Parts: sequence; structure tokens; C-alpha cells
Amino acid sequence: MKYNFDEIIDRSNTNSIKYDFANRRGKPDGILPMWVADMDFRTPPCVIEALVDNSKHGIFGYSESGHDYFETLQAWFQCYFDWEVRPQWLIKTPGVVHAICSAIRALTNQGDAVIVQQPVYYPFSESVLGNRRKLIVNQLVYRESKYSIDFEDFETKIIKNDVKMFILCSPHNPVGRVWTKDELIRLGDICYRHGVIVISDEIHADFIYPGNKHFVFADLKPEFSDITVTCTAPSKTFNLAGLQISNIFVSNRSIRQKIKREISNSGYSQLSIMGITACKAAYDKGHEWLDALNIYLNGNLDVLRDFTRQNLPQIKLVEPEGTYLMWLDFKSLRLSDEQLDELIVQKAGLWLDAGVMFGKGGKGFQRINIACPKSILQKALLQLDQAING
Repeated sequence: MKYNFDEIIDRSNTNSIKYDFANRRGKPDGILPMWVADMDFRTPPCVIEALVDNSKHGIFGYSESGHDYFETLQAWFQCYFDWEVRPQWLIKTPGVVHAICSAIRALTNQGDAVIVQQPVYYPFSESVLGNRRKLIVNQLVYRESKYSIDFEDFETKIIKNDVKMFILCSPHNPVGRVWTKDELIRLGDICYRHGVIVISDEIHADFIYPGNKHFVFADLKPEFSDITVTCTAPSKTFNLAGLQISNIFVSNRSIRQKIKREISNSGYSQLSIMGITACKAAYDKGHEWLDALNIYLNGNLDVLRDFTRQNLPQIKLVEPEGTYLMWLDFKSLRLSDEQLDELIVQKAGLWLDAGVMFGKGGKGFQRINIACPKSILQKALLQLDQAING
């Protein structure tokens, strides 16, 4: 392959949260980290070259993006999702979670109810509770190793709790669902009917496995566009999380102005020049690299699927439709949360994300990141095999 995703890159002593802070986060030295959602691959050469050129210039003053930046975004979303965004819709923030917190403060009041679908990316719940809103949970239904939505419960809880906002995870992290068009429309119709604003986190949209398709929620119906804040970023796609860049699209002028005012009130203004540079380079010239990466991730998924079937039948892989974060069902081992943690951390020497952090529906599950060289994934699986079967 043109890009060497098999290369093992030493990330120690680089201020990496993933590799350099195990002790500080209560984990033993030497643990193999496969938890946080960043990749062990270098960002595309085109991004590195653009950042090096900027560094050589040597001046890092206050910076802003020009119209060429927006045109790059516009071309990307048109190419991959047939979604035509407009320049006035764009709000740039240092990250999607920052945008979600800003939207919560801007569009709801303290004590208002916000609904999420657990098990789900845990900063959703933290953002709701941390901003003194009421957390409402529409539990996803897990049946025959697949997740679905309980629409009746969703609407009932919206009505009963006078819900003001819904934080949608699409594609869903950690359960790997890529919601169908019908599912999204049904959710959207309920929200529109009851005046619920939708924050749609679509940060994983570039990782979709064959046979599935990502639909931009706001683009499904004009009325959905009017109630939706769409959160995107190049950070997951191109491994740029440390550069603090995300692109938020809001077509409703009133909603957009409220969010922009809240962001301004928080003391945040211009983006980092490196974030702007990296995002533009990635979306301009990173298509071929992303295609190659997705092929490699499909191969890693095959490794995980085949290994668990052959060697670890006690563990069920929840078949993913998107993302590089795999959701593993350990419930057949009949272990408590503490015992499962002991098995994973102390016996297998692995640092995964415990399912309970995603909500009570995550009990008995673990999330593993497969965006790493195949040899690292194989090493992790062998350690897990030894811990369970050894």
C-alpha cells in the first residue's frame, strides 16, 4: 500500500494522553492502551507538509479562515454526503464537545431536560449535568447482538419531561450503529412535533462499513434543518484531535446567533492557525489517504471478528456499521464491573473503555479502538485470550 499503516510509531514521551498518562489515570505502567478515540497512524503527508510550511514561516499570530477554507469544507460534504452547506451556516469551535456545551447553554435554561440515547459517548451526559440541565435517557434496545431505538419511549419521555433538546450520536459511539434514513426521519419527526432542538454529532461520519450509508440528519427534511445543530470535525478522520478544530453548521439564523453569542461570552474567538491549516489540507488532499485507511480498518475488523469467533466465543462483537470503536459484549462471563476491570487491566494488561461509563446499558461491555497497526491489535487479542483461556 502507498501508506504504511502497519508502521509502529513510538508515541511515548510526546505528551500523549493515550500513552504517557497511565499512572495518573490509575492504570499500571506497560499497559497497552486501546481506549481513547485517537489513532496510532500519522496524519496524511499532505497535512504534515502544510503544518511544516506554516512552522517555517515562524509567525503564529491571531488567525482566521478565509473563503477558501469554507470552499474546501463545502466540496468535502458535497462529495461524501451530497450535502450542500452555506457559508453563513458555519461556526468554528475548538471541538465538538465545546460546541455541544455552548449549544446547551445558549438554547436551554438551567433545569431544562435534555435527552440522550445510552449507552452513548459519555461527554454527552457530562455536558448536560455539568451545565445543570436534567438528563433524560432513552435507552437503546439491545437484542440479538444489535441495537435499535425504542421510539415510543423516546416520544413519551419527551412529552413527560418537556424535553428541550436531543443530542443525537450519528454514527453512534460506542455501539457502532449507522442509523437508517427511516430511523432518523422517525426521530426527527418526533423532535419537530414537540419543538425539540437536535444537536447532531456526526464526527464519525467518514467511517462507514460496506452496506451502510450515513445520512446527514439536517439534510433529510427542510424542517429538520431548521431545528438542527450539525457537529463535524476532521479530528477523528485525520487524527487531528490535538489541533482543536471543528466545524459546526446551523441553518437557523436565530439558533446560530444564540450559539455564537454564547461562544463569544465564554471568551473564545479565533481558531489556532495550525488547526485551520490542518483541516484545509486534509479536506483538500486527504481523500486517497482516507480511502486507504478505511480499507485497512476493514482488515482490522476482520481480524477482530475472526479472532473472537475462533478463540473467544465468550465475547460477542456487536457488529459495527461505522466508526473504528468496537463494542464488545463480555456479559456471558458473568463478572461484576470490578471483576471485569480486573480481568481487562490486571490480567490482560489492556486499557479499554469500560462500558459502564457510557451509561447503565453499558454494563458488561468494553469499547476497544482498532485504529492501530494490525500487529498491535493482534497482540491485544492474544493478551485477552491468555487472560480468559490461559
